[in-house]
Amino acid sequence: MTCRMCLASNNHSAPISVATRVGIALGSNLGSNLGNRLCNIKAARDMLGKLMPADAQLIQAPIYQSAPLDCPPDSPDFLNTVVEILYTGLPHELLKQTQKIESSLGRDRIYQKNAPRPIDLDILYFGNQSLNDEVLTIPHPELTRRRFVLEPLVAIRPDLVLPGDSMIIAEHLQHLDSGEVPLSLVKVDW
Repeated sequence: MTCRMCLASNNHSAPISVATRVGIALGSNLGSNLGNRLCNIKAARDMLGKLMPADAQLIQAPIYQSAPLDCPPDSPDFLNTVVEILYTGLPHELLKQTQKIESSLGRDRIYQKNAPRPIDLDILYFGNQSLNDEVLTIPHPELTRRRFVLEPLVAIRPDLVLPGDSMIIAEHLQHLDSGEVPLSLVKVDW
């Protein structure tokens, strides 16, 4: 008797890839005006969209403006948002893709920590996976401690529960005491 796994292994067609929901934070605070930062966010979103299967829909949160946090003095305000994509690869492959997008939009890979930047892409969650190595930590370790991440994320996934957590994202935002200045809504539809 032949099992299904044996039949599948004899099949020479391509393996079936399962798409994973992935949340990515987008931020930009380098550009001479609001329009440049907004263009950086839109360009990054469009490039992330190209990483998805053809029939998949990207979900995007509103764009907010936030004061720089832990940045050098006189750093400009950020535009921040979160998108969710469907991705069929592995977390480290996606990290390489997001770094390519950052580079293509003018971000220097050698930079001062928290320095102004044209674009910053952070993988927030990768389905229900947990990962912590020298290169990548998923879920993002600052996700539940930053208003500029939580507020946009709540707009698209208020009931999301991260791996290893028991609270939904909306509760994290409700109980947040980060000392951050309130965010300003910039654009709902973009």
